[in-house]
Amino acid sequence: MARRNDHTREELIALTLNTVKEFLNEHSYHDLSLRKIANMIGYVPSTLVNVFGNYNLLLLHAVAQTLDELAEEAQASLAGTTDPKESLYGLAYCYHDFAQKHPHRWQLIFEHNMNGETLPEWQSKRIDSMTGMLEQLLRVIAPHRSESEVLQASRVLWSGVHGITLLSVDDKFFRRRAY
Repeated sequence: MARRNDHTREELIALTLNTVKEFLNEHSYHDLSLRKIANMIGYVPSTLVNVFGNYNLLLLHAVAQTLDELAEEAQASLAGTTDPKESLYGLAYCYHDFAQKHPHRWQLIFEHNMNGETLPEWQSKRIDSMTGMLEQLLRVIAPHRSESEVLQASRVLWSGVHGITLLSVDDKFFRRRAY
């Protein structure tokens, strides 16, 4: 069992989040627990509580890491084109492809629940940054639209892409049978 001084706080955070990330490459977060994570990294659960605050916040940090990776891929997809409509398609495909590559991590983003706690500002900023990419493209495509119309359009567009992605990740698309 590791001792507190075996790793710095930053090293322990990185070790923990990398362990969670690796676990989620093959398994659902439903199969995780604070005790399981602590055992995988050789610490006791109370050490992780001291570092992250609680299990819920530990998972939120894993969600944040996933959103950061998705944002990087989204930015890269936008860098390849100057046409805003092509960029919209690129974002949609990026979102879908990311979910296909990392289904358990992607599902955690949307299934994680704050259980009545307030979402920390650092996480709200990540979400705003992700939705901001889409809103900016819509402003370029339809500059005559009001902010509320852009916001509404971005939510509708995102909801459609998210729904298709969800059905795809959960393998729930209805397929025609070959007769």
